[in-house]
Amino acid sequence: MINLLQHLAVVLSLALFHFVGPVPIELGVHDGALAPCPTPAHCARADWPIQQSGGDTPQSALESLIPVIEAMGGAEIVERTEGYLHATATSALFGFVDDLELHADNEQAILQVRSVSRLGDSDLGVNSKRLEILRRALKPAPQV
Repeated sequence: MINLLQHLAVVLSLALFHFVGPVPIELGVHDGALAPCPTPAHCARADWPIQQSGGDTPQSALESLIPVIEAMGGAEIVERTEGYLHATATSALFGFVDDLELHADNEQAILQVRSVSRLGDSDLGVNSKRLEILRRALKPAPQV
């Protein structure tokens, strides 16, 4: 029982600290694209083709994902402009912050998506799972 209480005390103590980290300088669209991932251990990035034959555009795909992002636990939209969205996702337990970006590339008919952790060497697959949730929410689902 004492071990359980000690463990609980440590977890609760750590939960008081929020591991935000600095805002990455590479956020945003540079030369028509989102930044590549610095390492796959704590970042996920994809380019999803958007079938424009049904009237869908990369911009409409981006817009359709806004309610999905807003429904994600701990997510907050930070910036939203034509063709670009930046949101943060904060983990419930320790307050780790990840940055989520979407860029509607109308020239290439793709939606670029990127999710990156601000701190740590590994995200335990959280960023990839976040992108998979978004990919599944698109209709029709793009090929990865």
